[in-house]
This record gives sequence, structure tokens and C-alpha cells, in this order.
Amino acid sequence: MSPQEAGHATAVGLVADALQAVFSEGFTIRVQQPLDLGEVHEPEPDVAVVPGQRRDYATSHPKTAVLIVEVALTSVDYDRNVKSSLYAKAGIPEYWLLNLRERRLEVFREPVPMPEQIFGFGYKSMRIYLPEETVSPLAKPDAQIKVADLLP
Repeated sequence: MSPQEAGHATAVGLVADALQAVFSEGFTIRVQQPLDLGEVHEPEPDVAVVPGQRRDYATSHPKTAVLIVEVALTSVDYDRNVKSSLYAKAGIPEYWLLNLRERRLEVFREPVPMPEQIFGFGYKSMRIYLPEETVSPLAKPDAQIKVADLLP
């Protein structure tokens, strides 16, 4: 596996920092660590916001998240199609794709069955946020995160 591109690594850190500020109580921010989504699927999303404390996962990986963020430069299509379907199938309520290539945040919400998708599920809602906009996570609707703060 080739090393991460510098902009990708920087963006992952920026996303983790921004989400840590918002999800400071009752949640743990996991960076590139496994999620146990059942069957044979154990993805390692760039950033996942999971319920509980870090030690809650000392003996097993979390089985869900309130928010998953993937940072993509060259893997945009894969993350938009394959990973979004996998996360929707797992019932993850919100999935963000930080698209470094186009300098935007793609926010997917409302997982629903979609037989045409690779895992049979997808997101009913997708909205694009540009750098000058702010986004509020579903689990913290009063929080405002500037998209520009997530981009390297």
C-alpha cells in the first residue's frame, strides 16, 4: 500500500480536530480504525464518530457510528459508490465524503434500501457543501463546522 498523500493526511487530521471540538462528550473520534459492520466487512474509515468512550472498544470494534467521514483525492468514485452503499447498509445515519479533488464536502443522509446499489442500500439525501458554507452534523444539529476548516 502506498503512503498517504500529504493533503489527504492533513485533511484527515483537520476533520478529526473539527469533530473532536463538536463531539467532546459521550462520543469518541476514531481515526483510520476498524468498524465491525458484520459479515466480512471491517472498513477503516478515515474518521468515525462512535458513541461512548475509547475504552469501551478495548475488546471489540464498534458496530456503528453516528457519522463517518472519508477523505478522497483519487478514490472519490469508490468512496461515493461502494463505501456509501456499505455504510448505508450498516444503518450509519450520516456519511461525509470530503472530496479533495473538487474541494467540496458531499453529505449523505437517510440510509434506505436501494437494490441497484452494490450492497443493496444507499442514501436518500445527498447535498454538496462548498468551502464557504457550514455544515451541522445530524447528531449535533446546533454545531456549525466550516467546510473550509476541513480542507488542507
